[in-house]
Amino acid sequence: METLAVTKVPRDAPTGPPSHWLDSTPTGFRNPWPSFRQTFSVTQMLRLRFGPGRNFVPVPENREGLVPIQTPDWGAHAQPSQIKATWIGHSSFLIEMPLRVQDRREDGTEASMQRQYGLRVLMDPVFCERMGPAQLVGPRRFSRTPCTLDELPLVDALCISHSHYDHLDIDTVKQLYADKAQKRTAAGLAPLQIFCGLNSRPWFVNNCGVQPEHVTEMDWWDEVDLIVGGTIVRLACTPSQHGSRRGLGDQDHMLWCSFVLSEQESKQEIKQEIKQESKQESKTAVYFAGDTGYRSVTDEDVAASTSVDDLPHCPAFAEIGAKYGPFSLALLPIGCYTPRTKLSPVHCSPEDAVAVHFDVRSQLSVGMHYGTVRGGLSVQYEDVQEPPQLWRKAGEARGLVWDRDFRLCDIGETVVV
Repeated sequence: METLAVTKVPRDAPTGPPSHWLDSTPTGFRNPWPSFRQTFSVTQMLRLRFGPGRNFVPVPENREGLVPIQTPDWGAHAQPSQIKATWIGHSSFLIEMPLRVQDRREDGTEASMQRQYGLRVLMDPVFCERMGPAQLVGPRRFSRTPCTLDELPLVDALCISHSHYDHLDIDTVKQLYADKAQKRTAAGLAPLQIFCGLNSRPWFVNNCGVQPEHVTEMDWWDEVDLIVGGTIVRLACTPSQHGSRRGLGDQDHMLWCSFVLSEQESKQEIKQEIKQESKQESKTAVYFAGDTGYRSVTDEDVAASTSVDDLPHCPAFAEIGAKYGPFSLALLPIGCYTPRTKLSPVHCSPEDAVAVHFDVRSQLSVGMHYGTVRGGLSVQYEDVQEPPQLWRKAGEARGLVWDRDFRLCDIGETVVV
């Protein structure tokens, strides 16, 4: 059976609790930056959601003007050396990293080559119809998935950015882990590995039947190497400005995050470079932002006509860009941001997403987190056709070239870089 090795990358021991921990133990978390200003109460949220001031914008019955949906081919015609990212809707992406063929093992013997594809990682997979604790409640998707779970290719790992229902679906995880176990064994694949923020392992074990050794909890800036065949991918858990919650009493109990996937050279490649005294092609990296805000816009800011450029913005994205960039591809959230003075701390507007593009040093950014489902607040205020329009307008206003520097894709489409 093929093995997927998960190796923790050493890092310097912290001198004290990180600033995003609530106390000396990682039992609760916070956004530690001035860019996060959460100013409204549950009462205000209920008034916004159910009060007379809401302005419900229905989803058009005609899909013209909405996100097109195509049957995925998973990048069948792409080169093995390219990154393939297929959008499944909202924030769900199947990322296939480049395939690296290992001709020989470390001991010099010839390696048997079975795998014909690179490492496959599924980001925030959600296939349910409603994003809530049961299929009778919660926001309903207005764009179907481009395939069923049975039609999804077998993957090596899941990355879960946080515990909200539109990013973590219990039935999807159960089916991917347990129901496909027999198919994985028949295909010679190792058990599915799950990567998530701190304090998340018990949820997967207790609710999805996942074995503890198949869940890797990560703090911000933790790194692991994923090794299969000749492919080595470094997975980094990176900050985001958001939160977490599944039910009563667990607010911000599980850490939220973004992820970086980057190619790493094998020992064989390093030896070859030294022998040839030349550097091979630059390695590729993908940034997945998960769900995040960038800055907070309050009612007071609006009343004072404060420019958003003068508001504090989250410094983590520039830190991510400095440490891991430039990125061949960045997947950035652009929707579910209205009403702005209430959702800005945790959800990027299209303009914010463009700023993140520059901060992380992305060479190509693709918008996500729109066109599939609206949240309890955004469903009352946000036109589903607005995010993609503002995404293009905001990017071009800052000098980006459409389809070269930033773009959108269809649900089911594979972006190849």
